[in-house]
Amino acid sequence: MSSPRLSVPRVLRVPFWAQILLGLVAGALLGWAARSGDVQWLITALDKIGSIFIQLLKLAVAPLVFFAILVSITNLRKVNNAARLATRTLLWFMATSLIAVAIGLVIGLVTNPGSGTGLTSADGAKPEYKGSWLDFLTGIVPENVITPFTELNVLQIVFMAAVAGVAALKLGEKAEPILTLSQAILELLQKALWWVIKLAPLGTLGLIGTAIVEYGWDLIGKYATFTADIYVGCALVLFGVYPLLLATVAKLNPVHFFRGAWPAIQLAFVSRSSVGTMPLTQKVTERLGVPKEYASFAVPFGSTTKMDGCASIYPAIAAIFIAEIFNVQLDIGDYLLIAFVSVIGSAATAGLTGATVMLTLTLSTLGLPLEGVGLLMAIDPIVDMMRTATNVAGQALVPVLVSAREKILDHRMYETASSSPLDEDAQSSKNLEKSESALPTPA
Repeated sequence: MSSPRLSVPRVLRVPFWAQILLGLVAGALLGWAARSGDVQWLITALDKIGSIFIQLLKLAVAPLVFFAILVSITNLRKVNNAARLATRTLLWFMATSLIAVAIGLVIGLVTNPGSGTGLTSADGAKPEYKGSWLDFLTGIVPENVITPFTELNVLQIVFMAAVAGVAALKLGEKAEPILTLSQAILELLQKALWWVIKLAPLGTLGLIGTAIVEYGWDLIGKYATFTADIYVGCALVLFGVYPLLLATVAKLNPVHFFRGAWPAIQLAFVSRSSVGTMPLTQKVTERLGVPKEYASFAVPFGSTTKMDGCASIYPAIAAIFIAEIFNVQLDIGDYLLIAFVSVIGSAATAGLTGATVMLTLTLSTLGLPLEGVGLLMAIDPIVDMMRTATNVAGQALVPVLVSAREKILDHRMYETASSSPLDEDAQSSKNLEKSESALPTPA
């Protein structure tokens, strides 16, 4: 006779968002203790825990992006209004980016983040990579099919995946074996990365602890206004613009959106990787009632091109900050150019360290000294957390907006979405099947 299976009472299950919050608080306390007491073994332990977590995320990024983009493009063949959905998605990406960059510019002009910092042009250093439009355009096409994966050049991986996806659509039935294999590989990668995501509370402890050890609170002093500007700008977009769009454009209750999307937003905050968070972002988007076929296109596409935090708010405020440090006067034409670069150059932020590339692209376009990038490198890990959280929230928001406008959103799923532990696969599968039935199929 087999022994009865023990189950954990539901009341004792800690929600995923609470696990990450506990990891954040514990990491901050341990980091402060390690820094104050110069506890070397604890400093090393925190560093290793955080580093291993990020390495595990990075491990799957290249193949995940390739197969996610390829499969997402080919999945659109199952939808009779695919072109309309793709166009609406792109337009909303651009619209929200414009709003975000406008907010960044207004905040920068009002607060003057570069004034009174005590920093000078001598404190800066030129970045190793000097972004330019020519480099950006020529860098899209890889020299071979191996290098983009070994060097984690996400933009080139996206290009190859898009070409492969379109080619597969043109081949039709002949490409079915490849598409079936690609779908299987994608599901395998997502499952493996899902295990890594479940380690996020532990990774949070290590990453936050290491940040406190390395930077403490002293660093923020010189960059107090700049740091506050980034956080306030992102918060205005995240908790102001996004809820307003949900309420007015989609006629949805914003509370349900944040309740469902919060686990992905939290993971993005601590991991600082939109691409690494992509499987969780897609899962919460589907749980919010977005049809799976559409979510599997919009989320991977957004994870590599939709960056309201990194490509809109940050370069706008950073450009004003650097201009003030170097005593360069910007005019209305420069501000319009910043907005243009932010919308068109968003793809340059693809990957794990894209904001720096985006900033060099913005500075070179404006003719500002690239040494300004060096001024912001030290503070970058601190502001990157809020930037990435805003990125991911936007990547989940747009599919919800488009689905609601196109009347393919499952409102029951949206209203019942929660931030409960995301390992309830059985219930999720049932919900997703209902969601898929709401998506129109080609005749």
